[in-house]
Amino acid sequence: MCGLNGVWAITLLKDKIHKIIFLRSLKTRIFLILFIVGLIPCISMRYAILQNYEQRAVNVRTSDITTQLRILANHLITYHYLPDPSSEVINAELNQLSGLYDGRVMIINSDLRVVKDTYGISENKTIISEEVVRCAKGESASKYDRDNGYIEMTVPITETVSFGNGSETEKRDLVRGVMLVSASTDTIKATTDALSRQALIIEVIVILASLILSVLAAQVLIRPFEKITEALDKAQEGYTDDPICVTDCIETEHIGDAFNRVLGRMKVLDDSRQEFVSNVSHELKTPITSMKVLADSLLAQNDAPIETYREFMEDIATEIEREDKIINDLLSLVKMDRTAADLNIAEVDVNVLVELIMRRLRPIAQKRDVELVYESLRPVTAAVDEVKITLVISNLVENAIKYNREHGWVKVTLDADHQFFTVVVADSGIGIPEESLDQIYERFYRVDKSRSREIGGTGLGLAIAKNAILMHRGSIRVESKVDEGTTFTVKIPLSYIPI
Repeated sequence: MCGLNGVWAITLLKDKIHKIIFLRSLKTRIFLILFIVGLIPCISMRYAILQNYEQRAVNVRTSDITTQLRILANHLITYHYLPDPSSEVINAELNQLSGLYDGRVMIINSDLRVVKDTYGISENKTIISEEVVRCAKGESASKYDRDNGYIEMTVPITETVSFGNGSETEKRDLVRGVMLVSASTDTIKATTDALSRQALIIEVIVILASLILSVLAAQVLIRPFEKITEALDKAQEGYTDDPICVTDCIETEHIGDAFNRVLGRMKVLDDSRQEFVSNVSHELKTPITSMKVLADSLLAQNDAPIETYREFMEDIATEIEREDKIINDLLSLVKMDRTAADLNIAEVDVNVLVELIMRRLRPIAQKRDVELVYESLRPVTAAVDEVKITLVISNLVENAIKYNREHGWVKVTLDADHQFFTVVVADSGIGIPEESLDQIYERFYRVDKSRSREIGGTGLGLAIAKNAILMHRGSIRVESKVDEGTTFTVKIPLSYIPI
């Protein structure tokens, strides 16, 4: 099972999913989207159908009335109705037309005087309106007034007249008057209202169906997220540490994969933390145990010679020095938390820095009969933290000396380009097994534990070096073969650019 970090990650992810589902109402959003998507076409279709029916009905009514008015206009000319409106046949036709369309018909002569009004209100009066004047010039017109519920139409009364003599006669249509008709649209409105009521009933049924289907669809779509939440709850409560696998849809599968990667990383970090604590405890306890054994041995000897005391005290001093080195390395590692530490960046002559490090370590190399070679390919000046870069190069060169063989060699090469400077530390040492190359930067990791303790290593040097390099936005690479040697390549930017 995962440790505190893993539990924290599970809790955080679970809370986020809860917010998505409940606080942000993903289910509600899905429901609203589906409901609106179903509702808008329904309402739009209803209004479109009603509007189309009404317009079509008005056009049909207008066409029918126009046809009958043109027939009636011919009758008016035939019966000379305009000069003498006493024709019973024409009056009967006018009254029939007025009753058929529940409207009003007015016959207007060329002087714009009302000859006949089926309502009997405006006879012998003069009518001057834009529609009538334009119609007197031969232009028909129609207008639908929805608010008042009628169609108003003007149709010219024309007579075909021949001009000329013999074979050169010309026929022209002369406007003798105007027919002004107002037809009621109450039947159209009644039909539209009936259709609207039926459409409303259908609309309500469709809305209810959309409501139910939207709820069901939202429930189905949100179910995979609820499965993920349930799995997270189980993982948090400690009932399982199995990977989450919700393959209902691609999105939930991706969330599950992402969580599994986070959980795996948390487990690795937790295992690393536990191993680190165990290693720290062991490394700190070992010198103390040795010192206690030496002290107990001295106390057990009542008349121990001075040489024995001196020998034991030297051993105790060695263990104290080892304890001090472990503690100092641990403190250095803590201070190098690359997310919190502050770098003291300054322009540093890297050539001089490496020369000073080599000069300090040369006695150690001579003591172990290791040849120390330094090669600088060009002058290098970089904006770095001098203390931390010194730690990096010192640890790498010191390790190359310590883990070397008799009559071996260590070569340090400094080079640079326009963007980075590179430090290569190569040795002829014992090498590192290929399976250990990925672990050498872990804290307290040792390839050969007995040899490391024998030469005084703490297992923190490479961890410190890598942290310092990462703080400078640099990189470190290692190549090694057992019994042939190891080469570390450090690459650091010449200019430090903080994130």
